[in-house]
Amino acid sequence: MHAFDPGLMIRTERLLLRPFDTADAPAIHEVIQARHEFLPPGAPGHVSGVSQWLRHGVHELSASGQGIHLAITTEGEIVGGISLFSTRWGAGITEIGYGVHPAHRGNGYATEAVRGLSRHVMAETGLHRAEIRVNLDNAPSLRVADKAGFVKEGVLRDAGMEDDGPHDLVVFGLLRSDLADGPARHVPSLGPARLETARLTLRPFEAADAGDVLAASGDPDIRRWLKWAHDFDRERARDFCLRRAHLDPGTTALCAFVDRETGRLSGAVSLFGADWTDGFAYCGYWTAPWARRRGYAAEAAEAMVQHAFSRGLARVDLWAAVGNTASQRVAERSGFTREGLLRGAGLLPSGERTDMTVFGRLRDDVPTGTEPSGRSLWRGGR
Repeated sequence: MHAFDPGLMIRTERLLLRPFDTADAPAIHEVIQARHEFLPPGAPGHVSGVSQWLRHGVHELSASGQGIHLAITTEGEIVGGISLFSTRWGAGITEIGYGVHPAHRGNGYATEAVRGLSRHVMAETGLHRAEIRVNLDNAPSLRVADKAGFVKEGVLRDAGMEDDGPHDLVVFGLLRSDLADGPARHVPSLGPARLETARLTLRPFEAADAGDVLAASGDPDIRRWLKWAHDFDRERARDFCLRRAHLDPGTTALCAFVDRETGRLSGAVSLFGADWTDGFAYCGYWTAPWARRRGYAAEAAEAMVQHAFSRGLARVDLWAAVGNTASQRVAERSGFTREGLLRGAGLLPSGERTDMTVFGRLRDDVPTGTEPSGRSLWRGGR
């Protein structure tokens, strides 16, 4: 029977991945008492089960030959867990799962652990493919898979089950051939993005945003210019927030922008149609009626433009209907240059064709948008 080495240890730049041990009992007690959910599947829900789990339960996967659970440690402290599971030795495929202690998130430990484990799998076993499957609304784990060099391959609808019901799963894959010439090949990606500005948080859409998206869709100005707002109902709003807003991070980044003081959805901003060969993408936005006349759209657009440049793009285009003067003002406030007019290039929800004003922004352009104090609107991404 094929199996992973039960004593497997993998060292990375900052981490040691190793099997769980009975000496970990005090640390696991603390994790369970604090209700931190990052331990491997099957971990006990009460401290009374910790001893049995560390002696036997956590090693059952290894004994079956289908995988292994490892602790992610740094300087002797357990900061997370990572696993191989659902291994099919005949097909040469395994799956990777991971979790990080809340106090240690944001340090890149999950990405480093996934890289270390996946490279060990490709170099030291007969397996040739590793997969990661992530809930579509789990933006942090999506970023980990992307940063670790895995390639987004598709979405499995309702393939994951959580307490609140079924979730779509994004499938990422890494092949041994991806590592043949060194590090995993870089696959350009715009999303998922999470950015902070002086007044806003830009983040992926969440289920809780569905009510505000539905309310915004009924606004006359939004319905005049945007096709998506028509025939919109609660079910479509929820589907948008959980699924459609998260598709194709290779060419699209779609973010809700939220007032940092109130926490309420204020609108949306996007990059889309990214052409990585020629180095450009398009920008779009809308503002909820309750958040207008505050400069939020310009602030969000500036952040997304800088995000595009940070990912390697050299130009961002923005088209606005000639009659949509509000959108044109946002473009100018966020540093775009008016470049020309495309006749009949836009189709409004009414079915009427319209000329489109073209704006452009280059990486070397100096942003003109400032908040009242004069500080730059964009503080950078996380």
